[in-house]
This record gives sequence, structure tokens and C-alpha cells, in this order.
Amino acid sequence: MNPTTKTAPKTFHVKSFGCQMNVYDGERMAELMAADGLTHSANADDADLIVLNTCHIRERATEKVYSDIGRLRKVAGKQGRAPMIAVAGCVAQAEGEEIVRRAKVDVVVGPQAYHNLPGLVARSVAGGAAIDTDMPVESKFDAMPARRRVGPSAFLTVQEGCDKFCTYCVVPYTRGAEVSRPFAAIMDEARALIDAGAKEITLLGQNVNAWEDGERGLHDLIRALDKLPGLARIRYTTSHPNDMKQGLIDAHRDIGSLMPFLHLPVQSGSDRVLRAMNRSHTTDSYLRVLDRVRAARPDIALSGDFIVGFPGESEAEFAETLRLVDAVGYSQAFSFKYSPRPGTPAAEMADQIAPEVMDDRLQRLQAALNRDQQAFNAATVGRTCDVLIERAGKLPGQMLGKSPWLNSVHVIADAAIGDMVRVQITAAGPNAVTGRIQP
Repeated sequence: MNPTTKTAPKTFHVKSFGCQMNVYDGERMAELMAADGLTHSANADDADLIVLNTCHIRERATEKVYSDIGRLRKVAGKQGRAPMIAVAGCVAQAEGEEIVRRAKVDVVVGPQAYHNLPGLVARSVAGGAAIDTDMPVESKFDAMPARRRVGPSAFLTVQEGCDKFCTYCVVPYTRGAEVSRPFAAIMDEARALIDAGAKEITLLGQNVNAWEDGERGLHDLIRALDKLPGLARIRYTTSHPNDMKQGLIDAHRDIGSLMPFLHLPVQSGSDRVLRAMNRSHTTDSYLRVLDRVRAARPDIALSGDFIVGFPGESEAEFAETLRLVDAVGYSQAFSFKYSPRPGTPAAEMADQIAPEVMDDRLQRLQAALNRDQQAFNAATVGRTCDVLIERAGKLPGQMLGKSPWLNSVHVIADAAIGDMVRVQITAAGPNAVTGRIQP
């Protein structure tokens, strides 16, 4: 076969980068392709259609996409194959036709248009590249096929887009304005996920706690989900401090299936830096929210996001971030060096921080966060909790699952994936804990 000949694909592989919402989108694209008659390939190098579901948050994300395309083409060329390549997600939305011009890919589809993927593939087979980066008014979710078999823990997108316009962030430009999915549609998908094997559902959104449908808020949605038979656990991410309403805080107190874990990004401990980021909260208002959450659920585990080296950040302002970390005691957190994203206000700001300064600050911040994560894990030793088994471990008889506080638990157990087992935590490491089955 001529390796340049384009034929209708029979197999596909989806490779997702970035956040949980991209994981969810990747799963949905896979279901679309399967519903269109294609067979999933576990290995991208063997697939007729490769979908790169991209993330645009970090620096050099675009270059990494081009590098991946080059590697895939090189492998395929040695095999005498010419797989179709589709670029989806936020890089696709940001780059559009430039990806086709530069990398000669077959399909480019943005995160609000991926329900059109099968049709775009068919158009490309017929001739030329197919591009769709529209943000249509109609919901892409209405075009999705029924949920397939899923694991014991599943993602469910309930809200997309962002209206906050943090000065460093591309999400409002790549995902669009805040949009909440209808309550009834979410409940239908939740039931389908439970029927497909899910025992835990994590509600996703760029600002998930901004979800609303009429008079309903996220706490009302969680209370409704709590009543679904077969659903043992509910989580949600990612939240904005300004959308942390009392009803949601009360839900942590009242609803047993809502896990004692909250991911609430703060980004900096300096109020001046927060104003420059357009975060619209202060360190004091953030800490007061955490106080209210802890009053409602004293055993809650807290997680956050941090950016070091934002333009103009002084050493004294970075020290304020370290003091905030010390005050909170996070169970886990994500930390990054500032990355200038084209088109964002922060990219044009003066006083960009030198890379070596950012490297030093990130190392110091991560040392503090790792210290607190290990301390949190150690504090769980002796506790007894339910663990949802998600996969087999590397050792004979070992199974891995998540505790209510979202730390990984290793246990030797005669248990199946999807089982909920009672475990006493017996030992803690920096990234996981070990337990034993309780009768």
C-alpha cells in the first residue's frame, strides 16, 4: 500500500494530556469512534486513527504536540503505514489551521466541537484536512452515544468554560464562557455511569462550584446524586474560592457520600500577586473559606494549586506563599512555574522572572508541599476507612485503591476491582499509604 494513501480508519487510539476534563473528553471521543464502528487499539503505533487530545495550559505545549506528531509519523513510516492524525482539545482550539499548515494533520477539532469527530474523519478521508474549532450554542453532550463500560471511579463533566479571566490563563479563550449542563442531563449520565460500573463519580468543571441550573446550585446536584442507588462516593473539582457557597460547605457536613476532600486553588499567598493575577480573592478570604469548610467537616483533606514566578513576584511575596502553605497544611497540591501563554495579559507584563529564580522557588515550594503531604499521610496511620479498589498492584495479591481523602492505599486483599473494602491504615510513605483488611 502507498503510505500516502488515505483510507477510512478501522482502528483508533486516543491519547489525552492534561487535566481530568481532558481525560473525560478523551473517553467520550473514544466512545464516539467506537459507536462509529472503529475498534480501539491499545497502542497508538498500531492505530489507523490517532487522536491527540491536547492541553494548552503549560509552556511549550504546542511544541510538544508537533514533536509527538513527528514521532508518530516516524514510527508509522518505518512500518509502511500512514495513520490519520487528529489534534483535539485546547491546542487545537488555539492553533486551528496553523496545525494543518505546519504538521499536515488530517483533523483539527476544538474541545467544544469534538462530537463532530466522526464526521470530520469522514470528510478528511474524502479529501483534505477537516477543521472545526467552533463553539456552537447547542450542547455537544446531546450528540454523545450511551456510556460504555467504565471503571469503578468515573468522571462526569457538569460545567465548562470560565468567566474569571485570570491574567495568566488561556481557558476562557480555549474553552469559552462558563456553561452549566442541565440538571436532568447530568442525572441521566450519572445513572448511565452507575449502570456501566461506576461506584464513585467525580464532577468536573473549570469552575465546577459555579454550576447552576435555575435555582439549583452544586450542593443541590450533589444531594440529588446522593440518592442514586449504587453510587457510593461523590467528588468534585476544580473549584474557585469565590464560588464556595455555604450550601456546598454544608453538603460536606451532611452528605456521607461526598468525600472529605476539597481541591481549592489559591495560586499565591501574596495579595498583590493575586490582584495582578485577577484572582478576585485574598489570602484572608481564602483562609476564611477553609475555616468554614473545616468547621463543617473537621477531617477534610485540602488540596491546592500554586504558581511561582508570576511577573513581578518578589522574594518577600514568594515567602508569603510559603507562609500560607505552612498555615493550611495541604494533603496534596499541584505547583508550577509561571508559563507565559500567548494572548494573555500576564504574557505582556513587565518584570518577567528569570528561569533560574523560578526553578529555585519551585523547589522550595515543593519541598514544603511534600513535607505536608507526608505528614498528612502519616496522620492517617491507625485510621480505619473504606477503600475503593481500582486496580491490581505490582506485588502478588496486592490491590490499589483510594481512601476517602484521595490518598492511594496499597493492601493485600482477596478483592476484585470495584470492591469497597474496610481497611486500617498501618504505614505511610510520601506518596501512598499501606493498610490491612479489617473483618
